[in-house]
Amino acid sequence: MTQPKASAPGPRVALFITCLTDQFFPRVGVAVTKILEHFGCEVFFPREQTCCGQPMFNNGFPVEAGELARRWVEIFKPYEYVVTPSGSCCSMVREHYPQLLDGSDVPGRTYEFVEFLEKVLKVDVSGISLPQSRKVAYHYTCHLRGLGIEPRPPRILREMGNVQMMELERADQCCGFGGTFAVKYPVVSGAIVEDKTDCIARSGAETLVCNDAGCTMNIAGMCRRRGMETRVVHLAELMAEGMGIDLDKW
Repeated sequence: MTQPKASAPGPRVALFITCLTDQFFPRVGVAVTKILEHFGCEVFFPREQTCCGQPMFNNGFPVEAGELARRWVEIFKPYEYVVTPSGSCCSMVREHYPQLLDGSDVPGRTYEFVEFLEKVLKVDVSGISLPQSRKVAYHYTCHLRGLGIEPRPPRILREMGNVQMMELERADQCCGFGGTFAVKYPVVSGAIVEDKTDCIARSGAETLVCNDAGCTMNIAGMCRRRGMETRVVHLAELMAEGMGIDLDKW
């Protein structure tokens, strides 16, 4: 693991990649890293990191979740901030770690990526613009509520150039993923995501921004099964495109 330097040029940020992003959306991790570096952060990737314990916690195994939480905190303790592209994993750390651990300040230094850009770095995106005008809708993921993030599209998305925001009906409604909920109740989950994709289709959006890997998998999968051409992306990917960052060059 790379240790932070004492004389960092900017905030020392550890990237918490999360399980699903690591396995299914590595380009999001690349985008997050390059964008943070662009805005002056020194970014580290602790290789010892694993699951935050959310699946165990949600399924009634607090002891096992607590073991992972203690390990997670020890790994990320040396860093000034922890940033993750996943709202749900950030919510696990910020909302539930205080129940599992005593006295750690690491959860309070953990941020969802867009939240970090807007609240901590307060970035100016006025110079960021997509190559061409695009109709974009925004899906507000459920776990952002626990982080105190409002349901309207983030400021960064609204202020990017060549982004035409499209209204999404029931934008704050669950997509039906819910972690193991989709596995335990597939019929109910399937009906919820069908309703979500109906709303996306009616919006006329070419691109849907979704800042959580689980929701992205669920919504994008249903879009493909229904023959919809809507592209589901993380805001970091859209920002990278507007900044001319090549995500294929790691």
